Amino acid sequence: MMASLMSYFGARRDPKQSARDAIVTLRQQLQMIEKKEEYLQKKIEDELKKARANAVSNKAVATAALKRKKASEAELDRLAGTRLQLEMQVNTLESANLNAETMAAMKKASDALKVIHGNLNMDKVDATIAAVNEQRELANEIAEVLSNPTGVGLELDEDELTRELEELEQDELNERLSGAERAPVHLPEGTRVEGQRQPVPAAAEDDEESQLRELQAALAM
Repeated sequence: MMASLMSYFGARRDPKQSARDAIVTLRQQLQMIEKKEEYLQKKIEDELKKARANAVSNKAVATAALKRKKASEAELDRLAGTRLQLEMQVNTLESANLNAETMAAMKKASDALKVIHGNLNMDKVDATIAAVNEQRELANEIAEVLSNPTGVGLELDEDELTRELEELEQDELNERLSGAERAPVHLPEGTRVEGQRQPVPAAAEDDEESQLRELQAALAM
């Protein structure tokens, strides 16, 4: 009894393979229909030519040719409807097969993710991230200490630096001003400055000294 049931329903087959076999069968049937359509189309053209050739000379033959033409056209219309149904079934099977393969791929990817994650959970992930951040901060602190020589990292009083800089600027200005006061003033030749004694020519100075000595000698007598 069981053997007869198995032979009637057939052994359980792979759904993917069944879909592929059905698609192949439908496409083969479509090819047969296309060949039949080509045959009918040619037959319609031949019957039309025969009807035209006998339309005047032999109306009975022409009428029979037209009847066969009409019958072929009706069969061609039926085949067109059948071909449309088969094409729709092929498209449906291909879409269903694609969906099934997509779902199988997604399930395989999900299983792979489960294996990769293993015993991971959000608590472990958070703990790992916290440990990584802690070690990163420690590494940054160590690098900062190693990159700063001793004493460079001391805090400086910005106000004190500003005052010292202002004092240096004032000293520099004072030195420049004092140098300007001592600088000689070059005047054009012949210019007389008020309060300044004009130089006496050498010849006039000798004559005055001679007269002064004579006056001193006369007073001494």
